[in-house]
Amino acid sequence: MTRLKLYTAIYVVLFVSATVQVLVEQAGLEYTAALAIIMVLSFVKAAIVAGYYQHLRWEPRSLTYLMGIGLLAVVALTVASTYSIT
Repeated sequence: MTRLKLYTAIYVVLFVSATVQVLVEQAGLEYTAALAIIMVLSFVKAAIVAGYYQHLRWEPRSLTYLMGIGLLAVVALTVASTYSIT
């Protein structure tokens, strides 16, 4: 029963953050401000999904660090690709 409450709470948090992302997009904010807010919310949502739905929270720390290194590699390649397009 505890897991059901936990997963329900996580679902509500993900639903609310997705709703906030849509509201931020339609609020007419400056592009960089809206992008920053949406990126932060997306990162939080991805961390929650990876931590709880993919069970990284209960895995050994070495596996979590391995996933973190992969995430950093993806971010580094994405940033590098934005500067290489001319």
